[in-house]
Amino acid sequence: MPLEQLEIGGLRIAYERAGEGPLLVLLHGFVGDSRTWRHQIEGLSDAFTVVAWDAPGSGRSDDPPESFRMPDYADALAGFVDALHQGRPHVVGLSFGGALALELYRRHPTIPRTLVLAGAYAGWAGSLPPEVVAQRLQSSLQLADLPPDRLVSTLLPTMFSASVSAETAAGFAISMAEFHPAGFRAMARSVAEADLRDVLPIITVPTLLLYGDQDVRASLAVAAEIHAAVPSSRLVVLPGVGHVSSVEAAERFDAEVRAFLRSAQD
Repeated sequence: MPLEQLEIGGLRIAYERAGEGPLLVLLHGFVGDSRTWRHQIEGLSDAFTVVAWDAPGSGRSDDPPESFRMPDYADALAGFVDALHQGRPHVVGLSFGGALALELYRRHPTIPRTLVLAGAYAGWAGSLPPEVVAQRLQSSLQLADLPPDRLVSTLLPTMFSASVSAETAAGFAISMAEFHPAGFRAMARSVAEADLRDVLPIITVPTLLLYGDQDVRASLAVAAEIHAAVPSSRLVVLPGVGHVSSVEAAERFDAEVRAFLRSAQD
């Protein structure tokens, strides 16, 4: 698939695009890049214009200043969506990308048509105990300075259920190993510091929550808190699935997103 790019706020943002129809923007987590969405780019492009960006500091995009935080990512995303000239998007965010979708809604509430939050947090500070936030951030900052194989061996087991196929895990590990140290630090600090609980009750667009019941990073307790706080949200639990549900259970993920968006457009 050909690489496309835009310049937003002085940063080159790379992305992949496929299909025609309503705009569907996919936001990956703090490890990986647009390749997280390979199955969705192909599987949902029959009904949507599917756009998967490489967030600043990942994939083939430029690194942002390390002072970048969630509001900066959200403003860059708003500029990116505007530059696509395809109207209001459906926004799908995985993990860090889910927190980013919430920050986008806070700062630019007229942009998202719908929200799909998968394995998402209201920021680590908004969803996890302080001691867990501190441990995760410290570990992430240490991993950013180590060889890629150390980051992969440490974090990959937390991304999937124990029953994930070796082929699926290995495919995701490739994009993990190509992380940008500066971008990884910026994203880790962003999601660690973010507390987006105040956004949840003011969401008025249709919202789908997708969580794997084997997710050791964003647990079902996190899902339940977000579900309780977001008016009229729908929670779908994927049995036997870990954190990166778009990869581990791609067909089920696509089917849930497709059904949700179809109902939201009716």
